Amino acid sequence: MADLDVQPKKNNSWWLWLLLLLIALALLFFFLRGCNNKMTSTTGSDSTAANGANHPVVATTNSAKGNQIDFNSPKTAYEEIADTSISVRGNDNYTIYGLGDDILFDKDKSTIKSSAQTQLKLIATSLNKRFKGSNLTVYGHTDSIGTAEHNKQLGADRATAVRTWFIQNAKIADNKIAVQSFGETNPVSSNATAEGRQENRSVAIVATAAKPAKTP
Repeated sequence: MADLDVQPKKNNSWWLWLLLLLIALALLFFFLRGCNNKMTSTTGSDSTAANGANHPVVATTNSAKGNQIDFNSPKTAYEEIADTSISVRGNDNYTIYGLGDDILFDKDKSTIKSSAQTQLKLIATSLNKRFKGSNLTVYGHTDSIGTAEHNKQLGADRATAVRTWFIQNAKIADNKIAVQSFGETNPVSSNATAEGRQENRSVAIVATAAKPAKTP
């Protein structure tokens, strides 16, 4: 009878442990990555960097919150605002200077037209006369044409463009003027008609001093 060469089987289970280790590391990596993305989204949602691609959409200065502003407040008149394309509304708590988007911008754009300089200078003169040093907020409004996301970004871009103009041309401190975009969510008229949609496309500059400064 031939001798049988019997040897103990080699233990090949090490590869199984290696595989389990790799799976555990992969799960840990995706878990940590997901947590990091969530933290970035949370901390970045209310960012107010006025320059760059991500424009601010939430006011962070000590200005009145948008949901406390009645954009259909009674009309008022200031002698220095003779241009009828500028609406002036408000009460004892705030004043709203309003400009239609057709005055400020080309369709679906956020670059201020050169022809809008006259109206912006009038508003700047009035702000420095009556609300110098007060907190200001620029609100962007759009109609409901297009997606809600696009309209909110467009409102933010336009409000930011006006904010930048006041900082550069009206000597308003950047920490005194914020922006907020309503997009299509706060219409002053019906979006069912062309006239209503035109009224809803606007930029509003709100001065939130308790009272207008006394003038001579």
